[in-house]
Amino acid sequence: MKAAGYGGVVDLRYPFTGRWLVQNSPANRVPSHGTTLFATSYAIDFVPVGDTHRTAPVTFGTLLRPEPPEKFPGFGRPVLAPADGAVVAVHDSEPDHAAYRGLPSLRYALTQSRRAAAGWTALAGNYVVLESGGAFIVLCHLQQGSVKPSAGQRVRAGELLGRCGNSGNSTEPHLHIQAINTPDIERASAVQMRFKGSLPRNGQIVEIDEQARAV
Repeated sequence: MKAAGYGGVVDLRYPFTGRWLVQNSPANRVPSHGTTLFATSYAIDFVPVGDTHRTAPVTFGTLLRPEPPEKFPGFGRPVLAPADGAVVAVHDSEPDHAAYRGLPSLRYALTQSRRAAAGWTALAGNYVVLESGGAFIVLCHLQQGSVKPSAGQRVRAGELLGRCGNSGNSTEPHLHIQAINTPDIERASAVQMRFKGSLPRNGQIVEIDEQARAV
C-alpha cells in the first residue's frame, strides 16, 4: 500500500464493501467541498445505497420532517481501514442526529457556519485518523460507540474501524474521507487521494463485494 506525505498522492483501498454513491469528488472540482477549511480540498464523500442504488425512499414526510438515521440503508454499515497503518487519533462520543432532506435540509444548511465556527469535531463528528506511510487518513461521521481501535494501535487494510453514522456535519449517513500531511487538523495541508489508482466521479456507484475486498 503506497502512501505519501504532502506533495504526493496517497493510494488507498476503498474503506467498505457493498454499494456506495460518490459525492463531492475532487475528480469533479477542487476544492471538492467548496472550501479549503480543515484541509478538505481533496476530500470525498461516499453515501451507502441499497440494491436500487438509492438511499432511503423519499416520502411526503421526507419533505417536511427530519428522519431517523436508522431509516437509511447504510446506517451502521462497516467502515474498513483503507491502508495498513497506525491509529493516531479517535473520537467516538458524538451522537448520531436526525437526517435532513427536503425543507429540513435547507434549515440545517443555515446552521452550517455555526458548526464550522465550533471547530473540527463539530464538523467531523466521530472519526478515526490513520497514519500510513507519511500521510494521515481521516474517516469521519462514524456511528457513536462504533469505533473499534484505540489510538496507538496498528491496523491492517480491510480491518474494521467503525460503522457508518450520521454524526457531525451530515445530512444523512455517509462516510467522509480525506488525507492530510499532519494530524494537527488546524495546520494541515490537503493530500490528494486515489483508490486503487483512480478517483471516482460524482454520481458514480462504487460496488465492492466481499471477495474482491479480500484480494
